[in-house]
Amino acid sequence: MNLETSLASTLDAMGTNLDQASPEQLFCALLRVTRDVELKQKPAQGDRKLYYLSAEFLIGRLLRANLQNLGLLDDAERILAEHGTSLAEVEDREPEPSLGNGGLGRLAACFLDSIASLGLPGDGVGLNYHFGLFRQDLSQGVQLEKPNPWIEPDSWLIETGSSFTVPFGSGDLSARMFDIQIPGYKNGVCNRLHLFDVIDPAPAPENGIAFDASDVAHQLTSFLYPDDSTEEGRLLRIYQQYFMVSAGAQLILSELAERGHQPSELDRYVAIHINDTHPSMVIPEMIRLLMEDGMPFDQAADVVERTCAYTNHTILAEALETWPMRFIEQVAPGIVPIIRKLDERARSRSNDERVAVIDSSDCVHMAHMDVHFCHAVNGVAALHTHILTSSEMRPFAELYPSKFSNKTNGITFRRWLLDANPALARCITERIGDGWVTDAQQLSDLLSVADADALTGELEAIKQHNKRALASWLQRTQGIKVDPESVFDIQIKRMHQYKRQQMNALYAIWKYLHIKRGNVPTRPVTMIFAAKAAPAYELAKDTIALLLALSRLIEQDPAVSPWLRLVMVENYNVTAAEHLIPAADISEQISLASKEASGTSNMKFMANGAVTLGTLDGANVEIANLVGRENIYLFGRSSEEVIKLYETDGYHPWDLWQHDPEMAEAIDFIVSPELLACGNAAALARVYRDFVAKDYFMALLDAREYVATKERCLADYEDRAAWGRKMLMNIATSGFFSSDRTIREYNDEIWHLG
Repeated sequence: MNLETSLASTLDAMGTNLDQASPEQLFCALLRVTRDVELKQKPAQGDRKLYYLSAEFLIGRLLRANLQNLGLLDDAERILAEHGTSLAEVEDREPEPSLGNGGLGRLAACFLDSIASLGLPGDGVGLNYHFGLFRQDLSQGVQLEKPNPWIEPDSWLIETGSSFTVPFGSGDLSARMFDIQIPGYKNGVCNRLHLFDVIDPAPAPENGIAFDASDVAHQLTSFLYPDDSTEEGRLLRIYQQYFMVSAGAQLILSELAERGHQPSELDRYVAIHINDTHPSMVIPEMIRLLMEDGMPFDQAADVVERTCAYTNHTILAEALETWPMRFIEQVAPGIVPIIRKLDERARSRSNDERVAVIDSSDCVHMAHMDVHFCHAVNGVAALHTHILTSSEMRPFAELYPSKFSNKTNGITFRRWLLDANPALARCITERIGDGWVTDAQQLSDLLSVADADALTGELEAIKQHNKRALASWLQRTQGIKVDPESVFDIQIKRMHQYKRQQMNALYAIWKYLHIKRGNVPTRPVTMIFAAKAAPAYELAKDTIALLLALSRLIEQDPAVSPWLRLVMVENYNVTAAEHLIPAADISEQISLASKEASGTSNMKFMANGAVTLGTLDGANVEIANLVGRENIYLFGRSSEEVIKLYETDGYHPWDLWQHDPEMAEAIDFIVSPELLACGNAAALARVYRDFVAKDYFMALLDAREYVATKERCLADYEDRAAWGRKMLMNIATSGFFSSDRTIREYNDEIWHLG
């Protein structure tokens, strides 16, 4: 196709042209042309098809990524430049789809890209949220939540005309299906993300994100993860989950029939993947639908078990969903007798109460149902899978040893290097060719290039260019000034105590006090945070308030601000990450060992030349093995030590607070008059009390070693030649973490598509 001709024709229909169109009009025209190209391409074909069920798909802006995959990006950039504008200016008009929040949703998005790019038959299945998790407002010194609408008249959403009836206890509700096209990388394949929505969605709330959670017919798809601190909110989460899996299961069976197959052949022609526990009810729902078609329960249960697979993403109890049966009886009474039969079936396999589907309190353990009635179960990093099988899910691993495997997470390098860091991508391609775009393991060829010194010098220049670009973006979008000559020390991820942003805040206090005493660093340090806290997670929101207070205090102190800055980026999303990650010098991956299943921001930073400062947790373990201990900064207790402390109740933060005067000074500063004057006093007091009295995720346990390791990291940064070699080693060994590799492993060992 001729992109310029198509674009000109589309703009003409809009009453404008390439020279006079506004950026908004150019975006709409490019979206329409790109979408038309996608619709002419076909989904991947094969005998067996995957349906990837996930509560969230954090797909980010799509224009640049889709143009790239369609092979149209260079043409688009050239055409726009010739007519006096740029793709960067045009894509700034694109609203980011509010379909996800954290690593779970971003992983699902990377997986869809890899599935399509590998030419595998597979679609995503989720919900069409209208207002996302929320839009974050930090203007008042605390996190405020507002709706985050994204659906406009010109949208990537395509109304399919298909709908399915979901049988709730309160009455039937229609699920209308929309599609977003997922083009593979230059292979002519275009798979789909199916998103279900109510017929008459509610408008955005007028005040914050408060809404009537009992109005299921209109509010079901309003927000991702409704507030579960109330019974109505918890019920709405179950309504969402059942709505997604019931409509999804009906879609699967209808497409199976369209392909000419019988329901009894489901496991032969379909693979269903359950991404964490939110879609778990697809198991009893699919059994219910098969029984409606005349299949006996035992046969239906066997077929579904051979069809479904489950990925566990966490060992945190809060995320291993457990729902009271009375809630499910209210929402989806049709699957209650099936869940009870599944519990009986599980008990026939083991009389160990720890593996029961329904516990003595008549609560349903979704992860237990998944492990029993999926044919494959996997963790998402080597350490995480080891902890699952040896500790958290040991009774299940002993019962089903052949079910468990590891599938270390991955990222799509096409998005996170080729698109997000074009200068680095060009540098790599000039040295080793462009094969790395579809085979990221080829990045290791960088280690054998003849001009290694010249290469590391170019890497440093590219990093500095990206830091200047980030500084410009922060000034333009957030009104924040940062020094691109400073060290960019970045921690960007969901705000949660186990990720230990609070420990990083302690370092900021320690550094502030250190500088106040005249100990200025060799080079200024800019600490950059970005995170959203769940609306009902008070301590996480309080940690944001602490960071904002510190930012204000440091900025106002003329003795400290030339040497230290603390920045909290508002409303973190994929677009922000695409600016932040290429500019990072230091990647903060400091979760408590044993608590982070994998992490994927660590992989993105690594691929973009940042050096990791972290614990031996999640995929950090595999990063350390790949880059070597001289190219990563590790600290903290091991996962074995941490697990032992939990088992023996051996951790007491009060004792550390009393016996480490330097760390105690930093903690006490949280409620000092200076900091209280800069922030929310109640929030700061709660953070302080948690540090000394609870500190469940053991920030004080590792704080002293963390400070020392970060100081060593900052000192090493001054040897620019040695740091350049660390950057090169991280980039060159990052290819293992490609989501293409992960998806190949899923397909070879679990899905068997095609």
